[in-house]
Amino acid sequence: MAVSDIRLFLCGDVMTGRGIDQILPHPGDPLLYEPAMTSALGYLRLAERASGPIPRPADFGYVWGDLPRALEALRPAARIVNLETAITDRGEPDPKGINYRMHPANVLCLTAAGIDCCVLANNHVLDWGVQGLEDTLDTLSAARLPTAGAGRTAAEAAAPAVLEVDGSRRILVFGLCTGSSGVPRGWAATGDRPGVSLVEQCSDRSVARVAEAVRRLKQPGDIVVASVHWGGNWGYAVPRAQQHFAHALIDRAGVAIVHGHSSHHPKAIELYRGRLILYGCGDLLNDYEGIGGYEEYRGDLTLAYFPLLSAEDNSLLRLDLRAYRIRQFRLSEATHEETAWLAERLTREGQRFGTRLTEAGAGALTLDRPLPERL
Repeated sequence: MAVSDIRLFLCGDVMTGRGIDQILPHPGDPLLYEPAMTSALGYLRLAERASGPIPRPADFGYVWGDLPRALEALRPAARIVNLETAITDRGEPDPKGINYRMHPANVLCLTAAGIDCCVLANNHVLDWGVQGLEDTLDTLSAARLPTAGAGRTAAEAAAPAVLEVDGSRRILVFGLCTGSSGVPRGWAATGDRPGVSLVEQCSDRSVARVAEAVRRLKQPGDIVVASVHWGGNWGYAVPRAQQHFAHALIDRAGVAIVHGHSSHHPKAIELYRGRLILYGCGDLLNDYEGIGGYEEYRGDLTLAYFPLLSAEDNSLLRLDLRAYRIRQFRLSEATHEETAWLAERLTREGQRFGTRLTEAGAGALTLDRPLPERL
């Protein structure tokens, strides 16, 4: 690896609210307003019924389980997650049926993993209203955690997080979300109203907006990441609109990686003109353990993505992945059988894009170059 090549860590939804919040050192009010569950402790009980006792309180690093070993071995220059929870102990629940929040004092679980950027453009960051969003922004700012995709104004929500790496290069992370992921239209930030950076994924105007921001802000050597919350929670289909949007972000806005999330399980990967497109990273952490339904998608299996980008042109040199199973609300390295299942499933889904995954040992996978017919 050349000294100036850049390795990143990316993942999908990190859902540290609700049940997970209850096992951390400073659990918030467990009261929920869901049709089927009135207390976040109910999700803890389901997980314990499925997998055994979970420590309470768990230390701030508990939920990351075996992930730190991969972070230490692969040493990414930046760690970027989609944080899908409000961080607040105030606010009124949005009447949408499911509301996530984590107590502000538990933000140390994010710093325990060395997270460098929290993308907030998603369908849970305003679960506790504008007050909850403002608390989230204040808490992350106090913890020196840059954010992207939400803000107190439209301009702030659209602005990228700027991450300094190697003392001379930067990563610009743009957070975007679409209505297809369940983000209410009323959550869009306006000139003077806090909210998220909501875009239309088919819209040339949305691409032009990102392209103009990149033109104004990008410096030589900068890497541009578009982190997009789009699509539903279950299913492997990749709509043409998503592919069109991803390609346009690369072609017209100079994006090096399209970091897609919203699906609760990993989806297909595409390599387009040397640039990486992750159509759905899947959840990395959630409190769904013990909940039945959708078993065919193996939502308990999660992936951490470690792309290596060329210093020359930000193209993808290599993609390493690490596989985990969520057990007792923590990440446990996947077994050989679980890793092989993920490789087979994502290779099947990658056929449309000419990509395949190869198992590289228990818990480890790599992305092959495009299949010959796609070159």
